[in-house]
Amino acid sequence: MSPEDITTQTNSDNSHDQPIHLPGSIQPYGVLIALNAELEIWQVSNNTTIYLDKQPQDLLGQPLSCLLATQQIAVIQQCLEKKIGSVTTFKVSITTIDGERYFDGIVHRTSNAVILELEPKNSDDEVSFLGFHGLVSEAIANLQNTTNLDEFLHLVATEYRKITAFDRVMVYRFAEDGAGSVVAEAKREDLSPLLGLHFPATDIPTPVRQLYTQCLHRFIPDLTAQAVQLIAQDANNTPVDLSWSGLRSVDPCCITYHQNMGVAAILVIALIKNQQLWGLISAHHQTPQHLSYELRKICEFLGQIVSSELGHKVIHSELDYEVRLKSLQSEFVELISQADNFIDALIKPQPSLLALVSATGAAVCLDHEITLVGATPNKEQVRELITWVDNHVSERLFSTDSLPKLYPEAINFKNTASGLLLLRISQIQRYYILWFRPEVLQTINWAGNPNTSRQTHIDGSVSLCPRTSFEKWQEIVQLTALPWKQCEIDNALALKNAIIGIVLSKAEELAKINQELERSNRELASFAYAASHDLKEPLRGIYNFSTILIEDYAQLLDEDGIDYLQTVLSLSVRMESLINSLLRLSQLGQTELHRQPTDLNELLNQVLDVINASRQQAQIHLLIPRPLPTIACDAVLVNEVFTNLIINAWKYNDKTAALIEIGSINPQELSNIPKNTSFTVFYVKDNGIGIQAHHYQTIFRLFKRLHSQEKYGGGTGAGLAISKKIVELHGGQIWVESSVGKGSTFYFTLGQ
Repeated sequence: MSPEDITTQTNSDNSHDQPIHLPGSIQPYGVLIALNAELEIWQVSNNTTIYLDKQPQDLLGQPLSCLLATQQIAVIQQCLEKKIGSVTTFKVSITTIDGERYFDGIVHRTSNAVILELEPKNSDDEVSFLGFHGLVSEAIANLQNTTNLDEFLHLVATEYRKITAFDRVMVYRFAEDGAGSVVAEAKREDLSPLLGLHFPATDIPTPVRQLYTQCLHRFIPDLTAQAVQLIAQDANNTPVDLSWSGLRSVDPCCITYHQNMGVAAILVIALIKNQQLWGLISAHHQTPQHLSYELRKICEFLGQIVSSELGHKVIHSELDYEVRLKSLQSEFVELISQADNFIDALIKPQPSLLALVSATGAAVCLDHEITLVGATPNKEQVRELITWVDNHVSERLFSTDSLPKLYPEAINFKNTASGLLLLRISQIQRYYILWFRPEVLQTINWAGNPNTSRQTHIDGSVSLCPRTSFEKWQEIVQLTALPWKQCEIDNALALKNAIIGIVLSKAEELAKINQELERSNRELASFAYAASHDLKEPLRGIYNFSTILIEDYAQLLDEDGIDYLQTVLSLSVRMESLINSLLRLSQLGQTELHRQPTDLNELLNQVLDVINASRQQAQIHLLIPRPLPTIACDAVLVNEVFTNLIINAWKYNDKTAALIEIGSINPQELSNIPKNTSFTVFYVKDNGIGIQAHHYQTIFRLFKRLHSQEKYGGGTGAGLAISKKIVELHGGQIWVESSVGKGSTFYFTLGQ
C-alpha cells in the first residue's frame, strides 16, 4: 500500500492543512530546479552542491544557460508549448570540477513554472531498446494470454516482481467508498501475506488518489532519507506545484506508516480504467532500493498496458453475466408483451422476475394490490415499506444493500430484505416492482484495526495516525446484502422502459379496437332495432291470420290442422318475446343514463308491487336484513335489474316457498370478489336450484338458456344479458356465486 502524503492534521473530510502538492521539499536522490517563463532559476533544491558543485545561492536568479548547453535549453523551451503536466525526458550532461556528470532530465510545465528534475545516471542504468523489449514483451504476451481477471492480476504482480526485484508486489483495488483490498500478491516466501486484507479509505485519502490520476507512478527509494528543502530567491515566493514531480518529498505520516509495515522503499503504479482510478500496483522492499528512471518508466508503460488490458478483462469477466441477464430480459419482455394479464406475466414463471436482477424475492405493487414472489416480507410489511418510499425516496430507481440502516423497521425482515432494488413504474399511480436480497453476514479481514488510523481531538479536529499494527483484524458486517451490480440496476431500468413501451403499444392497439368496436356496436344496435321493428309487423300478421283460421274455419280443419295452427300461434308469441328482448337490448346500447339520487328501498317496493300484481300465485318469502342506501343511478334501468333477478330467483326454484334475500355489503366483506371493486355491492340471494360453476359466464349471454322452454316457466333467456348491460352502463360489474341444489347469489355494483 501507499498511504502517500498524508499530513498529520486533517479534518473529517480528508482535506489537508498543507496541500500535498506543495510540500516545499524533495527526496534527495535528485535535484529540482524551478524556472520562470524566461527560463531563469527562481527556486532550487538545497543539494546542488552534492550533484552540481554549485551553491544554491549562486544559481538563483541566473539564466538556465549557467548550467545547460543551448541544445538542452531548446528542449526545455519546447516544453513551454505543451499542456500542463506533459512530461519530456532527455539526456543531460553538466560539467563539474570532477568532470562531466550525466543525468536523466525530466521536465514539465505547471501553471506558473517550468520544473526541471535531474536524476544522476550511471552507465549501468542505460537500457537499450532491445533491453526494454526483452523486459516487457514476455510480460505483455503473458498478460494478454489470460482472460480470467484473478489470474490476470496475479500475473501482473508476478511480472512486476520480476522486473523490479522488490520483496513484495501487490495489486490493490479501490472500492466505491475509497477503501481498498489486496486482490493479487507476489512476495518473498518468508513474508506474511497481505492478500485478501482490506485497508480503510484513510490510508489513501481522496487528494492522494486524485494525484495518482495525474502522475501515474510514485517512487520512494529510501523512506529514511532526509528531505531536501527548496530554496527560493525571495522568501515570499509562491510555493512550487509538485503535482507531477517524481522527486516530491514524502509526508512523515507516510514514512511512519510504511516503517510500521517494515518497508523501506516503495514503487506505486496507478491503474486507470474508464478514466477513473481503479487501483494500484504497489511494490515494497524491506531495504532501500534504487530503480533507474528508465526502469521506472518501463514499469509505468507496462502499467498503461495493464490498465488497457484491465478494461478488457473486467468486461470479459462481467460479460457472460450481463449477456445472461440481457437474454432473460428479452425473453421476459416478450412474455409480457404477449400476455393478457400483466401481473401473471411478471410472476409466471416465478424465477424470471427474480433472475432478471439476481434477487431472492420480489413484490409487484399496483395501487393497493400487492403480489409477492419468492422470499419476501409479508404484504403488510411491504405496504408499510412502500409508504416509507413514497415519503423518502424521489428516485424512479432506488437501490441499497443495507435497507435497515435507512429504514429501521426493516430489521424485522432482514433475513429476506436487507437489500432493496425498487423500480417506480409510474409517477402518477403507485405502481412499483421491489426486489429483495437477504442479509449476508460478511467477515472483512482488515490489515490492522482501521479505527486506529483516526484520532478525534477535543476541538473537533481529526488526526490521521499511522497505524502500528497490520495484523489481520476481523470485522463482522451485519444488516447488509450482496450489493446490486450496475448491470442489474440497468436491467431493472430497461424493464421499466420496456413496460412503458408495451403499455403505450397496448393502449394504442386498444384505442383502435375500441374505436372499431364502438362503430360496430352502433351499427349492430341500429341493425337490431331496425330488424326487430320490421319483423314485428309480419309476425303480427301471422298471429292474426292464425287466430282467424282457428275461430272462423275450425270446422273445416281436422284435429291435426287445429294443432298445427295452435303451434303457429305459440311460436309467434315466442318469436315476439325474443324480438322484444332484442329490441330492448339494442335500445340500451343507445341509451343515455339519467342518474339521480334514488332511494333503493322505495325502488324495491315498486318492483315487488309489480311482481306481486302480475304473479299472484307466487309464494315468495322476502328478506331485507338492513335498509338499502340511496345512490345516484338511473332508477328505471335499475328497477329492471332488480325485477329480472327477483323473477329468476322465484322461477328457478324447486322449493315449496322461494326464499329471497336482498341487501348491500361493503366489498371488503367479500373474499371472492372481482379485481378493482371499490363500490357498494348489492346482492339477490335465493334458495333455488343453483348453477354449475362452468355456467357462471354462460348465463349472461343473450338467449342462452340452461333448461328447455317448458321447464321453470319458460322465458327468452335475455333477462340476465339485459341486466348485465344495464350494470355495465353504470360502470359496474355483475357476477354470481352458486351451489347446485342450495341456491345462488347474484352480486352487482353500480359504479358511482
